[in-house]
Amino acid sequence: MWKVFIMKHRSKIRTYIVFFVSLYLVVTLNVKADAQKVNRKPKASNPADHSFPALGASDERKVEVAWNRFYDHAGMGGILARLHKAFPELTRLYSIGKSVQGRDIWCIEVTSHNVGDSDRKPGMYIDGNIHGNEVQGGEVVAYTAWYLCHQYGRLEKVTALLDRCVFYLVPTINPDARDFWFHAAYSSRSSRTGLEPTDDDRDGLMDEDDYDDLDGDGVITQMRIKDLFGRYKPHPNYPDYLMVRVNPDERGQYSLLGGEGIDNDGDGRINEDRRGGYDMNRNWAFDWQPNYVQYGAKEYPFSQPETRAVADFVLSRPNIAAAHSYHNSGGLILRGPGREGGEMSEQDERALRLISERGEKILPYYRSIAIWDDLYTVWGGELDWFYGGRGILTFSNELWTSKNLYKTPDAPSDEQQAEFVEYVLMGDGLIPWREYDHPTYGKIEIGGRRKEWGRIPPSFLLEEELHRNMAFTLYHADMMPLLKIHEIAVEKLEENLYKIWVTIENQRLIPTRTGQDITHHISPPDIVSLKGNDIKVLSAGRVTDKYFKRVQPVKRRPERVELNSIGGMDSAIVQFVAEGKGSFTITVDSAKGGVLTKNQLLP
Repeated sequence: MWKVFIMKHRSKIRTYIVFFVSLYLVVTLNVKADAQKVNRKPKASNPADHSFPALGASDERKVEVAWNRFYDHAGMGGILARLHKAFPELTRLYSIGKSVQGRDIWCIEVTSHNVGDSDRKPGMYIDGNIHGNEVQGGEVVAYTAWYLCHQYGRLEKVTALLDRCVFYLVPTINPDARDFWFHAAYSSRSSRTGLEPTDDDRDGLMDEDDYDDLDGDGVITQMRIKDLFGRYKPHPNYPDYLMVRVNPDERGQYSLLGGEGIDNDGDGRINEDRRGGYDMNRNWAFDWQPNYVQYGAKEYPFSQPETRAVADFVLSRPNIAAAHSYHNSGGLILRGPGREGGEMSEQDERALRLISERGEKILPYYRSIAIWDDLYTVWGGELDWFYGGRGILTFSNELWTSKNLYKTPDAPSDEQQAEFVEYVLMGDGLIPWREYDHPTYGKIEIGGRRKEWGRIPPSFLLEEELHRNMAFTLYHADMMPLLKIHEIAVEKLEENLYKIWVTIENQRLIPTRTGQDITHHISPPDIVSLKGNDIKVLSAGRVTDKYFKRVQPVKRRPERVELNSIGGMDSAIVQFVAEGKGSFTITVDSAKGGVLTKNQLLP
């Protein structure tokens, strides 16, 4: 019976068998394929082997540094040490002194040591972080060293700059307070001072009533207390971020009590004698005033080992022709003087203005201002000592401006900043308010903003801030004197008697000696000399009018002519009258412009 059935329907049975076998194979293969898709992953190769640099970055990075982070003193020293190891032909690394607590003040010197005499190249001094809480100044300086090393030989501008100039880069001149800001519980404005113990409240004790991290969260925030007679209330839209004043006819909700702390010494005050208590940027030996005139000045100029170390370093390097110091915040390019009527020659003011005009273009939303006129009076500031005491054209940049948050010409309102924290930083930067039983005030609330918010940029804007400020610094450095012996013209007067005119040009904005330098005889004058084995110089002088050939003669040693200065984008002409034959050498020796020589043969 079954045989009959199979024989009768064998064609259909064969079709069904083929169908179900095919269906099984399709399903099985699809299941395997789906399993393979689920388990499929990219090859675990190194992404760096498949990456490509954006503009402004070198392809090869011998020293990898995450520039969207901050580094303490040890971390910063590690970056400098790795740079020195990776680029021994471009760098020297040494300590210029010690801090109050014994930390090294590191300097990395960057130049092409294989090209010219490094000690005679025009020098650019750059430092940061004189105020401990102004931390990103250190990162700008270290980034500058990192960028110069990696771009030498790749970018023509950087290569030319390091061939003719030397950079002295000191990331932090206040390493104690830098470390304290990172490692201790502090607010954004704390740890500005150095850390030599100081009796701020004159009670015979030092640093005995500092802030206290009452809730143990590692951050010093604010204290507030509920008070029907207080004049503050939480912002209706941003209650964790903003406390706003109530209207005059409105009942308040809170009184503000200041930063976290208790009365540690039992004198009826809170946080009145904090760590340190002085200002190293008021401790410099130019226009210095005592503490009762200028708060934070300490007992006398250069009383602190950190400021003394920088001064000794600069005094030992007369080739330094420009300087830059980094602070925060406000988005400002500051120039001197620090007080009304402070010293500043007209020609030096003009050079500073021209350079800072370029800076305002490199740094969007930054403004160039004079300290005393547009900010406040500063006595005994670093910038004034560099210019007033050393004749060096100097800027101080106040890093970071909140205008960069929304890329707008006007600073954002408090509400807009709160909005940025909430929607861009996803709330990072805030400490929620929490209750705390205070020994003096009773039940209070502690909370508010983290120290990383406000005065320093968030991570994704930090690298831009570093690069743009570095770019302005490099422009400033490129404006240091660039001298060339433009022409040596020889006129035969009679047999073996010649008039020799030497034209020296300065192809940059900064003169070889500033007006301040000349007035106070800070640096030696520039010297143009002529020498030859069979040549005797009879007379010489500076040409004051090349058309009427007027010459201001030297009174002695005619083989050398002293020039007060070779102005920015200007030239000087020197005349020698010499007798003899053969070849001679012209040498131009300038403390801040370097040494040039050129040989020529008498006709």
